[in-house]
Amino acid sequence: MKVLVCDNLSSHGLEILRQEKDIYIEQKPGLTPQELISIIPDYDALIVRSSTKVTAEAIAAAKNLKVVGRAGVGLDNVDIPAATKRGIVVMNAPGGNTITTAEHAVAMIMAVSRKIPQATNSMKDLKWEKKKFMGVEVFNKTLGIIGLGRIGFEVSRRMKEFGMRVIAFDPFISL
Repeated sequence: MKVLVCDNLSSHGLEILRQEKDIYIEQKPGLTPQELISIIPDYDALIVRSSTKVTAEAIAAAKNLKVVGRAGVGLDNVDIPAATKRGIVVMNAPGGNTITTAEHAVAMIMAVSRKIPQATNSMKDLKWEKKKFMGVEVFNKTLGIIGLGRIGFEVSRRMKEFGMRVIAFDPFISL
C-alpha cells in the first residue's frame, strides 16, 4: 500500500507505519491543491492533519485511493460526501492529542497564575523583581471551563489535583 502523508506528523507515529512490510510511506508536506491533485492518483491512502484540504477535485483524481486518515479531531478539511460517493473510507483520531493539549492548557494556567512570562522577561532584562511577580496559588481557587469534551475533562481532572474547585459548562453534556 502506497501512503501519502501531506502534513507534518510525529516521527513516532510514522515509524509505527514504516514497520509494516506492506506499507510504503512518502512524506510531502506543504503541497498546493494542484500538486496534490497531480500526484494523488499514485496513492492508496492519504494521511493529513489540518493543513491539507482533501477536496472533491482531489478525490476525483484519486484513482486508487481507499482511505483518508485525519491525524487529529474533526474532518472539516475532507469532503466526506465526495469520498463516500467513491467508496473511500474517511477516519480520524480524535483522542490523539487530548493529553498533550490538556497538559499544555494546564501549563498555561500555571504560567499565568505564577506570572512566569513576566518574570522571564524581567530576568532577561537582568532584573531580579521576585516580589513583583509572586503570582497566586491555584489551590482553593475556582476554575471555569467552557466545553467539557475530552480536553476540558482532562484539564478538569488535572486542576482538581492541584486542589482547585472546577465548574464547567457544556451545552451537550448534562451533569
